[in-house]
Amino acid sequence: MKQAEIHTNKGVMKVNFYEEDAPGTVANFVKLSEEGFYDGLTFHRVIPNFVIQGGCPDGTGAGGPGYQIKCELDGDNQYHDRGVLSMAHAGRNTGGSQFFICHSRENTAHLDRNHTCFGKVYEGLEVIDAIRQGDTIEKIVISES
Repeated sequence: MKQAEIHTNKGVMKVNFYEEDAPGTVANFVKLSEEGFYDGLTFHRVIPNFVIQGGCPDGTGAGGPGYQIKCELDGDNQYHDRGVLSMAHAGRNTGGSQFFICHSRENTAHLDRNHTCFGKVYEGLEVIDAIRQGDTIEKIVISES
């Protein structure tokens, strides 16, 4: 099973991926991470008790990797709970590099089966709460367990 460590200036979040439910989305995130795409990018959108969002190369929320990926919404783990990583998009099948991590289930249930859930933070949940707009993704390290 693939895992990730998202190193930020506020600490490290450790992630288990949903490889069975969102194989294409996981593969895309892993590829971009291993290429160093996310290194130095910011969390450009932070909404308390909702999400922290990063992965935009220009820091505005409008950028991406230069291509789009399909949504994967039919898996068993397509629920936006606390710590879940999900693909941001500007409409169905328009995701690319931007992702968000949920603060809580309370304000994210409406995202279920609209945005692809592709992993979950299992260690470092407190980092989600510490992140502020402009904080940095230092690097993302992918490993296999």
